[in-house]
Amino acid sequence: MNFGQKAVKYFLELNFNQALPGKIKIINPYTNPDVKKAVAEFFSKYYDDSKGRTLIFGINPGRFGGGLTGISFTDPVELSEFCKIKNNLGSTREISSQFIYKVISEYGGDKKFFPKFFLSALFPFALIKDGKNYNYYDDIVLQELLKPLIISNLYAHIEFGCRKDFAVCLGKKNFSFFNKLNEEHKFFDEVEVLEHPRYIMQYRRRHLNTYLKSYSRSFKLMEP
Repeated sequence: MNFGQKAVKYFLELNFNQALPGKIKIINPYTNPDVKKAVAEFFSKYYDDSKGRTLIFGINPGRFGGGLTGISFTDPVELSEFCKIKNNLGSTREISSQFIYKVISEYGGDKKFFPKFFLSALFPFALIKDGKNYNYYDDIVLQELLKPLIISNLYAHIEFGCRKDFAVCLGKKNFSFFNKLNEEHKFFDEVEVLEHPRYIMQYRRRHLNTYLKSYSRSFKLMEP
């Protein structure tokens, strides 16, 4: 199987049935037939080869992005309008998705970006609490509970064909947790840390163009 076929098989078979602490819930989009169709088409379009790619990983998907589409940092609108993959997943927008696809445009477009990079997340499912996005590291009990799947998730990405010499981590708190895992398991030789898109869009939006150019420059230096 090539990169895309391995990824589709992995994500569409993903599951997690353990009870979570408090009011925290998991959103598994891969049970939705429309998501399965969109995921299969996305990976067939962009990853139908065996090229090595640089992994770019976030925290865990948001409920309006990957939590809806099953594709990291990709909301239904970007999936339809940017990727030209028609879907029945609604018209919800996610700010992290908007930022990432602006970066992809700045980089040179989807045909240049996706053959070299793979967008994903440390924990593959969206998490919510009281109807809002929740991060895997916001609760130490949750973090320890999810750690085995996070570890197996990273090994799976390397099996797809993600390069081991270099990766990109989005979010400083995300990196703080990941770095300990990387020291133990030696997933990647070197990891670049960038500000998380959600942080940029919420708190640094007036500097958006600066961040877009900075991301694009960084990605060009990280090409396989």
